[in-house]
Amino acid sequence: MMVRTQIMLDAEEHRRAKGRAAELGISLAEYVRRIVGADLATPSAQADASDIVGLFGSGGSDIAQHKDEYLAEALAAKIRGAGAHEAESR
Repeated sequence: MMVRTQIMLDAEEHRRAKGRAAELGISLAEYVRRIVGADLATPSAQADASDIVGLFGSGGSDIAQHKDEYLAEALAAKIRGAGAHEAESR
């Protein structure tokens, strides 16, 4: 069952979206449905701390003193990497 929905786009977004839909040979409504469907089908990036456990060898470093900073940096890098991978697949 389809549900009627009204959205607001600025003039430039509307122009570009209509152009892209025309390039694809589909209506603006179908284009929006596809974009929403693709976004909802993509799992959100969730960092799992277990992915980084064991990646660092201290070698006598200060890791015990700065572990929280290092974990935050590693998780942020993993999230950025997941976002880049999702963007590439679109």
